[in-house]
Amino acid sequence: MKKTILITGAGSGIGLDTAWALAARGHQVIATTFDQAQADALRVQAQSRGVALQVFKLDITSAADRQQIAALELDVLINNAGIGESGSLAEVDVDRIRRVFEVNLFATLELTQLALRGMIERRRGTVLFVSSVAGRVPVPFLMPYSMSKFALSAAGAGLRTELKQLRCNVHAALIEPGAIHTGFNQSMTDSKYAWMGPQSYFASQVARLKAEEARTFGLLEARSTRSIVAQIVKAAEARKPRLRYVAPWIQGFGVRLARIFGV
Repeated sequence: MKKTILITGAGSGIGLDTAWALAARGHQVIATTFDQAQADALRVQAQSRGVALQVFKLDITSAADRQQIAALELDVLINNAGIGESGSLAEVDVDRIRRVFEVNLFATLELTQLALRGMIERRRGTVLFVSSVAGRVPVPFLMPYSMSKFALSAAGAGLRTELKQLRCNVHAALIEPGAIHTGFNQSMTDSKYAWMGPQSYFASQVARLKAEEARTFGLLEARSTRSIVAQIVKAAEARKPRLRYVAPWIQGFGVRLARIFGV
């Protein structure tokens, strides 16, 4: 069954690759981007590739932008838009954390509520929340991001149970990517060095932290988005999606082990 699928944050990375994959499978894909420049660039890419994408700017933190989806008859909403922030909770400016939660949780929930109105009325639909394996185990120095994904995963799981009680054939599921090389991880980990100065508790450890981050991502990051895109496609097409879709699988397995042993 071909579906009408809207994906946020489709200007790059996992969101962009998912939009191409779903369109290639014949779905009507609405690929939205954070700003107009991304939307214009994506529209040109789609035309040059001969791919039918509906594209428009959707900054999920903008109430006016969010209202654009109110009249759409969506079968699937993929909440992929998100931002990252790093730094120790001992010193990071809490306003930076608020900004991450505003995008990754609050604006995502506001957009979801708009989509759910139509889905519940039509008695069909799926909402996918792109969380992270970092939303299942704490990640030191990435906690502003990690906490937001913990909250998003809890929201998705809770909403899933609530929708079941409505018996409305509307489903919620979680997408949990591991470390994948899109440039997002590097930008996020580097963000703290823009404000960590000589006064930082960790000023003497900056060189070591940078080396550890480079080594960790070098070892863990999947080189391609292929595995997680396949999971998103599977969840979007499922009649009754399961709660969690994780990729790469080895990172998901590592997370389960870490939780079992309380790491």
